[in-house]
Amino acid sequence: MGETAAKLRLVFDHIKQTRAVYLFDEFDAIGTQRGAQNDVGEIRRVLNSFLLFVEQDDSESIIVAATNHPELLDKALYRRFDDIIRFEKPCDDQIQKIIENRLAMFETRSLAWNEVTAAAHGLSAAEVTRACEDAAKEAVLHHDNKLSTTLVLKAIEQRQAGKE
Repeated sequence: MGETAAKLRLVFDHIKQTRAVYLFDEFDAIGTQRGAQNDVGEIRRVLNSFLLFVEQDDSESIIVAATNHPELLDKALYRRFDDIIRFEKPCDDQIQKIIENRLAMFETRSLAWNEVTAAAHGLSAAEVTRACEDAAKEAVLHHDNKLSTTLVLKAIEQRQAGKE
């Protein structure tokens, strides 16, 4: 923690020198709201440094910050970025399309779609995709390339359990 602001300075020095796209993933780790219950003085200084560095940035680089927890971010960050892009979790129709696309090598018409989409509700598109990949591997390795509703549901349930 003690060196984070100094290392952040090095990153922004590099941003000025080398035009590129810079991704700050899991951004809520440094962008947490000031004054929150778990507010730590050092992380507040890091956030203040980040805000200052972004304001002073005149490079041709693109700075991207990503989080799964936008509700934790300090409001000042939203004013520092040109665009905020939200990725919502897929609805039932989108879930079905993701599954059909990812499992295109298999026969999917016989899947119990209502059951499958209901089970996948609340998963992100990436989690649905990973569940499909898990189901496909299981089908190929143990079920003679036969994909069943049970296999897909099992893979989805494992993803749901991993969220908790």
